[in-house]
Amino acid sequence: MNYLTCVIFILSMFKNVELLLVKVNEGLLLGARLPLSTGQGLYYSFKGIPYAEAPVGNLRFKDPRPVQPWIGIKQAIVHGPVCIQYNALLKSYIPGSEDCLYLNVYTPDLTPEKPFPVMVFIHGGSFMAGSGNSLILGPDFIVQKNVVLVTLNYRLDALGFLKLDSKDVPGNAGLKDQNLALKWVHDNIAAFGGDPDEITLAGQSAGSASVFYHMMSPMSKGLFKRGIAMSGVPFCEWAVTYELTKRSFALGKLLGSDTTDPDEMLQFLQEQPAYSIINKTPIVIPEENYWQNTRLKMTAFQPAPEKDFGQERFLLETPIETLKRGNITPVDLFLGDTSLEYLYQLPDINSSLVSYNLMRSLLIPREIILTGSPQLDFDAIADRISDKYFGQRDIDYSTLYEFLRYQSEEIFVYPARRFLKHLPAGNKRYLYKFLIISERNRFASLGEPYGIVGTGHSDDIEYIFDSRVAKGGFPVGFPVSVTSEIYRLINQTVTLYTNFVKYGNPTPDGSLGAVWPEYDEDSKGYMKINSTLSADNDPDADAVAFWTSIFSEAGIELP
Repeated sequence: MNYLTCVIFILSMFKNVELLLVKVNEGLLLGARLPLSTGQGLYYSFKGIPYAEAPVGNLRFKDPRPVQPWIGIKQAIVHGPVCIQYNALLKSYIPGSEDCLYLNVYTPDLTPEKPFPVMVFIHGGSFMAGSGNSLILGPDFIVQKNVVLVTLNYRLDALGFLKLDSKDVPGNAGLKDQNLALKWVHDNIAAFGGDPDEITLAGQSAGSASVFYHMMSPMSKGLFKRGIAMSGVPFCEWAVTYELTKRSFALGKLLGSDTTDPDEMLQFLQEQPAYSIINKTPIVIPEENYWQNTRLKMTAFQPAPEKDFGQERFLLETPIETLKRGNITPVDLFLGDTSLEYLYQLPDINSSLVSYNLMRSLLIPREIILTGSPQLDFDAIADRISDKYFGQRDIDYSTLYEFLRYQSEEIFVYPARRFLKHLPAGNKRYLYKFLIISERNRFASLGEPYGIVGTGHSDDIEYIFDSRVAKGGFPVGFPVSVTSEIYRLINQTVTLYTNFVKYGNPTPDGSLGAVWPEYDEDSKGYMKINSTLSADNDPDADAVAFWTSIFSEAGIELP
């Protein structure tokens, strides 16, 4: 019995599972009609759809190639392999494959009277980990709102972001994977009842930063209408890189090659085992010896501008240069963050506390160290930041909340407000702060033993997707009763997101008890997403003012 026959046989044993075929441009797909986890209907599921050729062998590190048409029927009942990765939260290498460029499509109906709007969601993970699989990104809540959901895998770590400054490896392969998936959706989503002219590109963390990178890229222009960005912009330290070509060659040196020739280095790295390439932090400047112990101040392989070798370039320049030129596609935006983003790092925070206490210069944003004026008094800047958050106290568990707040504001909040401030006019913006706490949160409970109340990075994911991952990031069963208070909170949250996908406004009719104000630099209106909704103005005003002064003192600010 072959693999496809086994899958069909197993599924046929379950009630309410119907197998069916859909024709896309590349061939026939076998999917399934499944019951919603809420028990409130059925939806159509097509998992593990290839959108690119497998980037293996001599295609490793190179730009993705569209998948070729296939003969016969391709099963789309189970997920494709996840991309090779190391998960820092789980502290383990995740079983995966380089043949991982697959996407998943979930739809309420294949032949609706009117095509459904579409949400294409890009997973987070610092461009180093994650997948589009339904363990975390379960579709049930979203498709129940008559929205087609697409999730996807893209190459990660050095396998996705190596940059040799050559025609073969110009960089950004992982973002080009996303772009190719987006093109596939645009060309094929009508077969699943979706509207190719009503695509919202969404993401969380690295996926959120990716949304903005697609807004900056000429390759993605015209492929989506709206953007949802959850906790991440290209100004975040973990989302933007420096000296990436130098670092890529340093990776080769770590693995045994001293060549400076990009073709020779490519051949060498293509011959190495895939798992030996990832989870490496090649040092290229002395400060990195200290930064690599600070979690998010240094991550090794991220997006970067590409040199022109005649190829189609995803990023032409740095994010700052793009904003200065106003060279960004204006789309309506729905964006925000959680109340205490860095809370998710609490289980591994002890070494960071020790490092920061001994070396207060670690408090200085990386961008200031790299690009600030040579005349800067770095000790004075470190003292200002230390006084702001800790006064004369040590950085230890007695100032744990202050440390979490510092990290949240420096790494997530201020970069997002700074980026938002300098987006060119031409699009609507709806800003939020996510505050909901219940048993559903993955990380909020981590603060309870210390008397710390807040929502951590990715806590909001649990209220949009039917996730089977909960507290601490470990898999657990998590059924939700539709009569529970938790489901009311889920329904409220997912309605906001899908309203934006459908109408370009999270509260188009005020039916959720509030009218969401558009954000602008004068009013700074935003919404607090809590057990109820409440509009307010100027979130994190004190933090934004403080960090603005720090960057201005360093001579780093956009005009």
